[in-house]
Amino acid sequence: MSIRGVRIKIEDLSHRYTSKSPITFDKVNLEAKHGEIIVIIGRSGCGKSTLLHILAGLLKPTDGSVRLDDTLVTSPSPQWVMMFQAPHLFPWMKVSQNVGIGLHFAGWDESRMRERVDDALSLVDLQDYADNNVQDLSGGQQQRVALARSLVMEPELLLLDEPFSALDAFTRASLQHDVRSIAKRLGFNVVIVTHDIDEAVLMADRALIMAGSPGKIYDELEVNLPDPRERHDPNVQAMRTRLMEAFKQAANEYPSASGKDAGDESSPHSVTQHA
Repeated sequence: MSIRGVRIKIEDLSHRYTSKSPITFDKVNLEAKHGEIIVIIGRSGCGKSTLLHILAGLLKPTDGSVRLDDTLVTSPSPQWVMMFQAPHLFPWMKVSQNVGIGLHFAGWDESRMRERVDDALSLVDLQDYADNNVQDLSGGQQQRVALARSLVMEPELLLLDEPFSALDAFTRASLQHDVRSIAKRLGFNVVIVTHDIDEAVLMADRALIMAGSPGKIYDELEVNLPDPRERHDPNVQAMRTRLMEAFKQAANEYPSASGKDAGDESSPHSVTQHA
């Protein structure tokens, strides 16, 4: 597979759902270089999931713009792909068919499609499950199928809306490690929204703290830790402490309105902390 990253530029981005709705977030600005992994962390109600949906072209901003290199994001594209909490697979299809569905609709011939699907399955360690029905897989394996389905399109940007939150701790840690490893190997950008401090430290090149209602990017921290990152490494724990302190300060100074983040119906109402 040959994938390259993209330069992300968000300028004065604002959003409200209707003219009578409160502002979700106001004048958000963000830049990310090619291949950078950005994690946005914040409480429910600050607008982080809405921001991700705009990045994916699934929502239109009220004001401002999102550009990926020189392309203005106005609609979805195979070049920027979003993964959700649920894998949303086709239960009557085999693993390989689910992974290749986008290529099928794009009119790829069978031999070329099979080669690309095999490559994607190898990236997520599911090459031995190509002919299995997805209903026979565990939750973590199904999420790996969803990841392979995203990677098979060779996107420049992968957007993750808390895709590991429903998984057990071991499976979640494995996927966190693998997504970061794959992204760095292939060079594409990743933007993740999460409530999980540990996830931010383990996955991010840069962690952004979003707070308030309307939301704003309150602070950011460079997560310049070597790979692979292990949860109990003293440097990881030190960065976790720094990020938690910054998050608490943001939450105190810019409290979010009650209620859940738009587009994030399963969000908990507090930051996840793992021992």
